[in-house]
Order: sequence, then C-alpha cells, then structure tokens
Amino acid sequence: MTLSEQVVTLPITLTQPAVDAVRNIMIQKNLQGYALRLFISGGGCSGYQYGLALDNRNRPEDTVIETEGVKLVIDEVSIKYLQGATVDYVNETPESGFKIINPNMMPSCSCGQNNSAAGGETGDSCSGCG
Repeated sequence: MTLSEQVVTLPITLTQPAVDAVRNIMIQKNLQGYALRLFISGGGCSGYQYGLALDNRNRPEDTVIETEGVKLVIDEVSIKYLQGATVDYVNETPESGFKIINPNMMPSCSCGQNNSAAGGETGDSCSGCG
C-alpha cells in the first residue's frame, strides 16, 4: 500500500514551520514519496518519548494525515496518545528542531511526581525520584 492510498483528517496539527522543514529535508535528501513518521515509545521515569523518521512505507493500520502535500504517518498504537497534538519546528539556537506539543501527555516519575513541562511536552529529566 502506498502512502497516498489512506489519507484521513484527524486533530493532529502539523504547523507551517514543520511542513516547510519536512519539505526542505526531503528536497535536500531527494526523498520523493516519503512521509514524516511520528511515533511514541518508552514510558518509565521519563514518560513517553517521541520519535520522528522519514519513511516511504506504511502499513494498513497506519494513519496518514496530509498537510499541504506533506504526509504525517502514525502507527495504530501511537495515534491513541496523539489526538490534539501539534508537530512544530523551532529554528532557534540552541534548541532547533522538531517539537511535539501534546496536551494528552502528563508523564510522571515512578515516585508520583509530574515531570511534564508546560503545554504537555515531555522529556524533562525527573528530579523527584531517588
């Protein structure tokens, strides 16, 4: 199945800077027919971690969201946790790169302390355990 066969609209937003960044990366690397794959992995003390990859394959269970010709592919497990999320691209030194803002994620340490940043972002180190 190709990426263009199963396109749906869900409440996950790919911002204009993110669309532009993905498009530029694909042009630079000559990756026609690729999409940006977003996935969630992990758990544990640091909460869920987000992953991004350029991918030219999708599975029948994948959800494909298209914004201005740029496709975002999400697997069947990750999509459950990403409703209402925003994929953005920040071009500011020293923290340039993709940023996932997910209002659904409220990760906590095993000690019970919340380690999410404002806006539902994850990945902060846990200072409450130990």
